[in-house]
Amino acid sequence: MPRSTVASLILALAASLGSAHAQSTQAPQPPQPAGTLVIVPAYGEVRQPNDEARAVFMVEEQDKDRAAAASRVNLRMKQGTELLRRADPAAVFQTRGYYTYPVYADEPVQPRQAARIRQPTGWRVGQYLDMKTGSLDKLPATVAAAQKLLALNGLQFGLTEASARKLEEQRIAAAYQNLQEKIAAIAKAMGRNPGEAVLDTIDFEASGSYAPQPEAAMKTMRASAMDAPVEEPSFEPGETTLGTRLVGRIRFR
Repeated sequence: MPRSTVASLILALAASLGSAHAQSTQAPQPPQPAGTLVIVPAYGEVRQPNDEARAVFMVEEQDKDRAAAASRVNLRMKQGTELLRRADPAAVFQTRGYYTYPVYADEPVQPRQAARIRQPTGWRVGQYLDMKTGSLDKLPATVAAAQKLLALNGLQFGLTEASARKLEEQRIAAAYQNLQEKIAAIAKAMGRNPGEAVLDTIDFEASGSYAPQPEAAMKTMRASAMDAPVEEPSFEPGETTLGTRLVGRIRFR
């Protein structure tokens, strides 16, 4: 047999043995899953600058005469509300929390002293006023004007109903988009075509509770009523972040 023919046979045999060895060392491929059910959680988050403020004003008076204290509270609340309406005609107001409490003198406790009925030395009367407004550019001037008669008891920023509805649509769309991205990634990891994934169920009840929240941060401050002009306070409305969680159930054909 010619030497060239022998060399060709040796090379062919070596190549065949190398191919067989390579196939034997490869890890066995897992079987392609059919009808596999996959539960996929998804999350969507959107942000929106706050466009509404809710302020709480209060007035309180103390006097030995209950009627006198109530009269001053009523007058200051009426004047303060009128002042706020002139400063922000578009705002919405609601009064609440009218209270009247007796005030007692501090008396040292005497041992073995018979119980007796304490007589009030005065009366504390007050009332609260809620204001809701979308005029955030006017808010510092409005609050400063009101603080001549009323005390600012609390301030909270959030979203108007229209903005909240708009954000609801956006965060649902963001969560659904995240679900589609996860389905594509899972299909790739399984060696399947994303087109073979059939979305069987979407469970929005898995979103849990949310705050408009976390709902918006509360900023609280107190001030006593003053006749002198009040410098305008500084406010930063910030923004609201809302998220939606959902769970999708998919099945691969």
